[in-house]
Amino acid sequence: MAETISAARIIDSAVRKLLRDRKGEPLIVGLCGSQGSGKSTTCGELAEGWRREGLRVAVLSLDDLYLRRAERQHLARDVHPLLATRGVPGTHDVSLGIETLRALREHGPVKLPRFDKAIDDRSPEMYWDEVEAPVDIILFEGWCVGALPQDPSTLVHPINALESHEDADGRWRNYVNEQLQGEYQTLFAQIDFLVLLAAPSFDVVLRWRTQQERELAQRRDGPGVMDAAALMRFVQHYERLTRHVLDEMPGRADLVIAIDADRTVLSTSSSI
Repeated sequence: MAETISAARIIDSAVRKLLRDRKGEPLIVGLCGSQGSGKSTTCGELAEGWRREGLRVAVLSLDDLYLRRAERQHLARDVHPLLATRGVPGTHDVSLGIETLRALREHGPVKLPRFDKAIDDRSPEMYWDEVEAPVDIILFEGWCVGALPQDPSTLVHPINALESHEDADGRWRNYVNEQLQGEYQTLFAQIDFLVLLAAPSFDVVLRWRTQQERELAQRRDGPGVMDAAALMRFVQHYERLTRHVLDEMPGRADLVIAIDADRTVLSTSSSI
């Protein structure tokens, strides 16, 4: 039987080719993939291997840029109740992400933001990781990293129960799309090499996300740990944009790694 090649090994091979031509500037690798697709595991494997070889690596997750709980509650009061839930564009501190990537290009210590999902709030800065800049490689991962906004005409009709019952007028999904069209594109434009870890479909996301939640619940308890009903509703916040990414990003990502429901690599396509 042929050996299965991991997503990390495929990305490693591509990045090594790109590093040969870098002239001191950090290489920013964007890794996009739906919830539970293995982004964090892949980044951890890559970072560990590169550090063993003496490369300086920083890992930044879009999830760690979430707005504080109080800030999202403010948005829920002033804009739309669904914005209390972390996840979609509009619920991140994009300026913090832009500033962090900028700092990683300069000289000196850089604090990497961290978000604690068990308490659904940003971790105190004393718990943030610190790296010495500049670094050689920045791994920037997230479920909608590199995503483009949708055509507003596609937002008219709801696609799931959450949108039907809690966003019947489309105000929330239009706000999310408008946010994605703005400062998020400035953040994503800093990516040098965009990788898509492509799930077979959105249907596997609930299964993957349930596995993640069980692991979180085993580690600790808190208001951010969800039961099955809450989790099903939560995943619907991500459905529209996840489907959009799976549809449009394969045509423009620098590297597409197609995986099956067990996260086994099925195929790859690359522009390099």
